[in-house]
Formats: sequence, C-alpha cells, structure tokens
Amino acid sequence: MAADSLAHWTSVWTSKRPEETSWFEERSDESLRAVERLGIGPDATVLDVGGGASRFVDGLLERGHTNVAVLDVAAPALDAAKARLGARASVVRWIVGDALEPSTLSALAGTVDVWHDRAMFHFLTDEPAIARYRAALDRALAPTGRVILATFAPDGPEKCSNLPVSRHDAASAERALGPGFRVVESWRTIHRTPWGSEQRFAWSILARS
Repeated sequence: MAADSLAHWTSVWTSKRPEETSWFEERSDESLRAVERLGIGPDATVLDVGGGASRFVDGLLERGHTNVAVLDVAAPALDAAKARLGARASVVRWIVGDALEPSTLSALAGTVDVWHDRAMFHFLTDEPAIARYRAALDRALAPTGRVILATFAPDGPEKCSNLPVSRHDAASAERALGPGFRVVESWRTIHRTPWGSEQRFAWSILARS
C-alpha cells in the first residue's frame, strides 16, 4: 500500500468517530446473515479484511465464534474496536497491516475458512493491486474456504472517503478474482449512511473453482 494511502486511512480514523463514517452500521446484519448461509461451525477461522472499527466482530462473538481475526491498515481503527469490545477484545486476533503485502497474513496461510470483505476490494482500481489481492486471498484461504465479498454495485457510489472506487456485480467480481474462484450465490442490498443517503452494494459468496 502506498504511503499516501496509509496516511489517508490513518487520518480518517484519527479525525472521525466510527459513527461519522459513511460505511458505519449499528449492526452488521447482512454480513452475519452471509456467514450463517455458509453453515460453518463456531471454531471456523473468520477473517474480516479491512474490518476497521466495524461491529461485525461483535456479532460474531455474540454468536459464539471463537476464531475471529480483524485486519486493517489503520491501527486507530482497530483501537476503536478494541475499546468498544473491552475484555472481549482479548479473544480476537488483531492484525495491523496491508493485506496486499505477502507477510501480513503469513501466520494465517491456508487456514482462513471465511474471508469477509465489505470494505477493501472496491478501493482497488487497477489490475496490479487486484492481482496482489488475488494472491493474498489464495495464500490465506483454506482449500474449502469461502469468500464473502461486498462491493459497491454498478449503480453505487463512484467515490468513497474522497477516493475513487471500482464498482462490481457478481460476474465482474468473479472475473476480477480469476479462474480460481466461482460465485455460488449473489444478491444486492442498499446501505443507508448515518446521514440518510443510499449506497447500493453487490454481495457475492465465492468458492474455489
């Protein structure tokens, strides 16, 4: 990740409360429903990529999941989540780093049962970055693992946090991840920001081909 990108996200998380960001959700219900569709056990490894201060981890813990990891490039975002969880934060693996760097997820290589991304993929706007994402996903995901990918839909926002984004449907998400992955389920949702505007999302569950 470029230094200016790291600086951007660090600035966001040091200047705003989670509730002041466009992606804030009081509850991560759609993400949790997606996990439920997979029928995984409570000891499955769930990785939230770009999780930041998301409350997805709260919902997982409430449902009895015991092997949860949250990755974000901005340490202040993870600090906010830890503070919110209090003592429960000790059972979560917190990873500060760039998901595109091979060393960041080396400790989880081949063990991730659920790769959940509602925050990162649509910020990748060029093929070299997407290729690095594919490589990171391929290294981390278990042979029978699943990917939950939520991106801005083709009729969704063109920018987020003042940055350009890529927009996808299920077909383009599958193409972007390459022939090693196939979509097994897809749907659309509308996210309402804290100030009431609508953002259209496309969700996909993918498996290895």
